[in-house]
Amino acid sequence: MPGIAKDFHMHVQDPLSQRLTWNKPPLSVLIIKKIHECSVVQPFMDLVTWLVQEKRMVVYVEVSTLEDEMIADDSGFQPIKQKLNTFKEGTEDLSGRVDFIICLGGDGTLLWASSLFQGSVPPVMAFHMGSLGFLTPFEFDNFKSQVNHVLEGHAALTLRSRLKCVITDAECDSHINSIEKPKKIQVLNEVVIDRGPSPYLCHLDLYLEGRHVTSVQGDGLIVSTPTGSTAYAVAAGASMVHPNVPAIMVTPICPHSLSFRPIVVPAGVEIKVMVSPESRGSAWVSLDGRNRQEIKVGDSVRITTSEFPIPSICKLDQISDWFDSLAECLHWNVRRPQRAFNNNDGANGRVKDDSDCSIEA
Repeated sequence: MPGIAKDFHMHVQDPLSQRLTWNKPPLSVLIIKKIHECSVVQPFMDLVTWLVQEKRMVVYVEVSTLEDEMIADDSGFQPIKQKLNTFKEGTEDLSGRVDFIICLGGDGTLLWASSLFQGSVPPVMAFHMGSLGFLTPFEFDNFKSQVNHVLEGHAALTLRSRLKCVITDAECDSHINSIEKPKKIQVLNEVVIDRGPSPYLCHLDLYLEGRHVTSVQGDGLIVSTPTGSTAYAVAAGASMVHPNVPAIMVTPICPHSLSFRPIVVPAGVEIKVMVSPESRGSAWVSLDGRNRQEIKVGDSVRITTSEFPIPSICKLDQISDWFDSLAECLHWNVRRPQRAFNNNDGANGRVKDDSDCSIEA
């Protein structure tokens, strides 16, 4: 009937439906190794040798990886080394040349892999060989069977959203020269704007979709993805958000206001953080802990959800992997269990005390 609104329905995708599917058998792989870590060298050489000799795959590695003394001086690895393809960060585009990525290290290794792809990212399989390992679910002990499992397409995927960030100048609204390339930087964990070495409060204006929503006075502000919610943001008081939730977290750092609590906004909104004209000093911005630079009064950072997520390969599934990481890495909700009542007194609401006990001679 005219004037009556139609029924509205919402379709919520089951995260367990996200599965790895190869259109054709993968032929090439990029290996990212944690730097300055001796314990990763032998596993790296074992993995590369197996992929080249037995799997007949095209293997890409960073030039700096092969410059490691333990790798460069290993005479038995030299025949394999000659078959590897190398690249340098910022000089070559690996898009379309790599079918999937294997990371050997900690969470920082995965962040580094993310920074190498400013567009579409191949599926990432991350082995835990670092300190924390929240984003690296695989153990290296049985790497052959696990990699074979992935190559056969038997794996779940977590699409970890990234943030697309642009830093603009106050006067000409153009990209600041120090990180002019790329103009839109992809961030996996968080954008942090803080007061840096300044003794003054960080005074920032926060805009959502062009509307000024509040001013931030404190040590700074964290704008994070759900993946980044368990990093710096959670230490600043944010909630831990599952990576499948389409959202952006905005978390103040030591705000000079007892009522300024962290907030969660929908994915896709444009956030602008500007150094307030009333600020006593400049601020500093860092993107996933890199590209740290000063931004002055009137400069701003524009942030929104990127169209290029990180397809992170799961060890088990999207739910189990995340809760396992919370338990193992952050010891989430770990406490000694409360003792049960030993008799029916407790069930009747009576608390047993020492006077109820007797000792027979």
